[in-house]
Amino acid sequence: MHFEVRKVVTTIEELRIEGGKPAAVPITMVGVAYVIKNPWAGQGFVENLRPEITAGCSELGEQMVAKVLTHFPSGDAIEAYGKAAVIGLDGEIEHASGIIHTLRFGNHYRDAVNAKSFLSFTNKRGPAGTSIQIPMMHKDDAGFRSHYITLEMHIEDAPAADEIIVVLGGSDGGRAHPRIGNRYLDMEEIAAEEASNKVQN
Repeated sequence: MHFEVRKVVTTIEELRIEGGKPAAVPITMVGVAYVIKNPWAGQGFVENLRPEITAGCSELGEQMVAKVLTHFPSGDAIEAYGKAAVIGLDGEIEHASGIIHTLRFGNHYRDAVNAKSFLSFTNKRGPAGTSIQIPMMHKDDAGFRSHYITLEMHIEDAPAADEIIVVLGGSDGGRAHPRIGNRYLDMEEIAAEEASNKVQN
């Protein structure tokens, strides 16, 4: 591994009841976090981040995806996915972004789950123990609001000031009882309302 990995932390959440009503089937969300040494730590302002991105991000993504998939029957079982990165206090947000916002990292996950949509994400800076939010959406269609979900986790001793937490999230379902419709329904309703207003005017 090009990047130095201090620890790997996995959070698994199985939702069975929401709003007092049982889910049709339990919904499992998994977050796999790799705590790595910030490869640009202690170097001052680094203009060109590409060498480290090129050297390490593909290998990191490949290993993390393999770890996520151990918690599901197959890649096809994952319906929603996302990613996150948290940089320690001595790093730049750009460092966190550099690790997760490259096709060298993300394409391993897209290919493994046969996805069409981009990976939703967060990137932030924070101290050890800071909250980590992994937003997810449907792997095939970003318009399916039923799969707008978030897994939250934290690691008591990470990130250190010179570390980055890199996280992949996956879920075998969306929200337990989705009933707000998808964005396409909104588009149809708004178009109908606009057409009706034109007729009335």
